[in-house]
Amino acid sequence: MMLERRIYSITLPMILLLSACSSDRRVGGTIVVSSAADADILFPPLTITLIGKQVSDQIFDNLADIGTALNTVGDAGFTPRLADRWRWAPDSSYVAFHINPNAKWHDGAPVGGNDVRFTVRLLKDTTLASPAAANLDNVDSVTVPDSLTAVVWFHQRTPDSFYKVATPVVILPEHLLSKTPPAALHESAFARAPVGSGRFRFGEWQRGARIVLQGDTVNYRGRPKADRVIWLVASDYTAASLRLLNGTADFLDVVRPELIPQAKAKGVTVIVSPGSLDYGYVAFNLRNAAGTGPNPVFGDRELRRALVMAVDRSAIVRSVFDTLAFVSHGPATRIMATSDTTLGIPYDPLAAARTLDSLGWKRGADGFRVRGKTPLAFALMVPTSSAIRMKIAVLLQEQWRRVGANVRVDAIELNTFGGRMEDRKFDALLNAWHIEPTPSSVREEWASSEVKKGGYNETSYQSPAFDAVIDSAVREMNPSRSVSLYRRAYRILIDDAPAMWIYEARNAQGASKRIQPVGIRPDAWWVGLADWSVSARR
Repeated sequence: MMLERRIYSITLPMILLLSACSSDRRVGGTIVVSSAADADILFPPLTITLIGKQVSDQIFDNLADIGTALNTVGDAGFTPRLADRWRWAPDSSYVAFHINPNAKWHDGAPVGGNDVRFTVRLLKDTTLASPAAANLDNVDSVTVPDSLTAVVWFHQRTPDSFYKVATPVVILPEHLLSKTPPAALHESAFARAPVGSGRFRFGEWQRGARIVLQGDTVNYRGRPKADRVIWLVASDYTAASLRLLNGTADFLDVVRPELIPQAKAKGVTVIVSPGSLDYGYVAFNLRNAAGTGPNPVFGDRELRRALVMAVDRSAIVRSVFDTLAFVSHGPATRIMATSDTTLGIPYDPLAAARTLDSLGWKRGADGFRVRGKTPLAFALMVPTSSAIRMKIAVLLQEQWRRVGANVRVDAIELNTFGGRMEDRKFDALLNAWHIEPTPSSVREEWASSEVKKGGYNETSYQSPAFDAVIDSAVREMNPSRSVSLYRRAYRILIDDAPAMWIYEARNAQGASKRIQPVGIRPDAWWVGLADWSVSARR
């Protein structure tokens, strides 16, 4: 730590103390966030980009927010949002949420229990095809006994019933959306200029340039500390990082290892998390291009395992991240209680080559393998906005070349990447995923039931064995038995290799001295953005 130059790196527990000690905080001012990609849409049920979620989470509110401990069992530690209190049925068959009577939509209309009922019905409508619908699989119905009460009825008792209704589902305004067919909401004016109930109001969105939010000065939860927040959209990461370094922006949500020395030299505060809910992985498309049968390459379980075996993930993580990531061991990151770091297909390129030989994939004169008339060749889709994934893609291409796989890196624009992923129009893709803190989210990403329009299971992986174990894990109320079941499900999934998990990020963000961030959590740095303040000193 070099105090004389005001250059230092801090960890999450220190950020709260640092902010509390500042004497320069004030109400007002503008916070500028630099982003290397634009949002896809600002309609929460259909948002799949991280910046889209960052922005929409400021505009909209959920019923209750998960606490700093990230507990998803029962309702311990949850913070009231639109619901100022709630009451459980004696048998846990329902939870009755009481809506804060001061809560209003940004157009002045009151928020009520009818909005909760409308939101649940909308998300469960298959014509909307919302990826968030899986959070409501255990919800039977919502009743509204009075204007400020919404009673959510469950099919069965599960450990995370409360979390799934209260936190990941944001409430939408019935009076503004009920007349629009669900299938038309993606292209609606509301999706580009939303009206919510959060502490920031939508201001403007210049695609590819910036998104502006204005503080809601009469919000029921109190006005935000800053007058406005602006996301400046850059063409790539280099441009986004330069905005932080030259003082154009106040915050950068990803500080890469190679940028840290420059950031510190510029007096930027680097905030490093001990872990996160973010991982990077390669997804293999198990279906052919027409979706009518197995993929000629990835439809073979043993071939997928061989491709995973051929990759030295530890070397890739060290090369790309230095100490700012761990090697991933599956779909649960280390900060989750169900994580199991003993899982994984070990690196063994000689065994990978033997497996490919035994499967009939023979090397040609060019070193690449062919079986019959089918080449061991595929495209690895990667978004151009992520230099990290672009670098990983090149390293993967080389490692797979050594075992005879001819891999073409297909670098495309982020929103195009997201669209092709949703439509399952890819061979393999290199994706970064932000998981929910509840372990049951693995079901939403990998269960057979999620191989559908709007479902997160983009690989089309289907396993009755995995489905049976994960369904038992989701329902299990005993904590130790639940952990055991989740780990068994992870083993089935990892051994089947519909994907290769590569890294878990240790998130590093950069903040200028002009702002005082508070409430940064491993799952979402932006949850406390409304309480960030701007220094009076420039």
